[in-house]
Amino acid sequence: MIGFYIFYNLVYALLSYPAGVLADKLGMKKILVYGLAIFAVVYFFMGFVTSFFVFGLLFFLYALYAASTESIAKAWITNISDKPETATAIGFFTSFSSVLTLFASSFAGLLWFYFSPVVTFVVSGVGVGLVVIFIIFFVNDEKHQSADLE
Repeated sequence: MIGFYIFYNLVYALLSYPAGVLADKLGMKKILVYGLAIFAVVYFFMGFVTSFFVFGLLFFLYALYAASTESIAKAWITNISDKPETATAIGFFTSFSSVLTLFASSFAGLLWFYFSPVVTFVVSGVGVGLVVIFIIFFVNDEKHQSADLE
């Protein structure tokens, strides 16, 4: 199992730079959405995997998801937030993400305990799929200008 995590970290490290280049060329929202869609697919199918090869493929895709989202989300925040509030925006994002990760992990644990690992992965995949749809249709990737109150 440790080999899969080494593989994941290697792929993540190798793909992060190209993902950033693509985000600069195609748009951060687009690459972030692709990354989250990959996450949704990986988690949806993770609970059903019985093949060593397919498990390795899912870990490769999971690394691609991480390379396509982790730094790009923060870079996107710097692009859409007002300059004097950039650090505050990233700090809020990181804090909020950490708190939500705690709740999500607890919920996943309950699903795992009361239902099954398959249910946990499927619910996670479907949930992120819904987030992808929300981002596509409701999240604007343009910078918001704060109103001057002078």
